[in-house]
Amino acid sequence: MHSTVVRPKPATSAEALAHFQRLMAFETDCWDVHYALNHNLQDFVLLDVRSLDTAKKGYIAGATLLPYPTINETTLSSYPDDTVFVVYCAGPHCNATEKAAVKLARLGRAVKKMIGGVTGWIDEGFELISDV
Repeated sequence: MHSTVVRPKPATSAEALAHFQRLMAFETDCWDVHYALNHNLQDFVLLDVRSLDTAKKGYIAGATLLPYPTINETTLSSYPDDTVFVVYCAGPHCNATEKAAVKLARLGRAVKKMIGGVTGWIDEGFELISDV
């Protein structure tokens, strides 16, 4: 008898490699974002896509507040077309990140999700600021 862990059968190593490489094209994590922000390696725009009221409780230093309902060609017009956007929201229980990513992709923009959002950021021991 097999556990539910190995049922269904795991993917082959080639399938796993393709899957995880592809996944990393769509996602980054809090640690990598924090490192980039703190080592002058920020080759992306970090977008906090939560509401202003929520962001007032604390956001990531260096992030730009752009609530997902406001994402459109006009609000993005100051960014070059080749800008890479990294989006985050409250955390795994929130889908504002996915909503923002869909809007950005529909507008032809490169986008990655910061997995974990604010919850992940805090779990990593990183600080938020609240001067909005």
